[in-house]
Amino acid sequence: MKEQEVKQAYRQMIVDAGNKMMELNLTVGTWGNVSIRDVETGLIYIKPSGIPYDEITEQDVVVMNENLEIVWGHRKPSIEFRFHIAIMNARKDVNAVIHTHPIFSSAFGVTGQDIPGISEDFVQIVGDKIINCGYSLPGSEELAGYVVEGLADRNAVLIPNHGTVCVGSDIPAALKVCHVVEKSAQIFIYSKILGTPNIISEEDMRAMQFFARNHYGQGK
Repeated sequence: MKEQEVKQAYRQMIVDAGNKMMELNLTVGTWGNVSIRDVETGLIYIKPSGIPYDEITEQDVVVMNENLEIVWGHRKPSIEFRFHIAIMNARKDVNAVIHTHPIFSSAFGVTGQDIPGISEDFVQIVGDKIINCGYSLPGSEELAGYVVEGLADRNAVLIPNHGTVCVGSDIPAALKVCHVVEKSAQIFIYSKILGTPNIISEEDMRAMQFFARNHYGQGK
């Protein structure tokens, strides 16, 4: 692998995203992981395994290809590299994957409950709901298949008794999904304490998703 094909800017994105995860309380210790695909080369940059986020430098980041091969770096990649790459191989619209170990959405994974569409931001950028995928041991090929299947065309999926996986077109988009998922999980828990949550209708979900795709933001 030629050094010029591996971009320092992308390695730094992994470092910065990991620190942002910690800042947002989306994980603890060395758990969780983050990856990004360079659309120009197809190379995938991923967090190294078992190193505290505040100690990771861009030289620690591992670069892989779509065939699960390490093409640059001297560290072991995150144990979950299989589902990161499997998601990107299945979803060409996804160029960033963030796996978190948060509190509120993880509670849904522990109890085997899905998170329904309860807020406008959730249905616009995440999907109609978030489901629990099949369970398998961390790092396994079987888990990678379950994560891709459970994600489908949505932007987040719960791994039972484990954590949450969020995706986006780039790191900022994936981080936004992480934040909205965790906020929605917290709101849903609180709303069940207060009373009966109101789930947005499928018709309104479709209308809001269409608006978000075609009209929300500048230049649309």
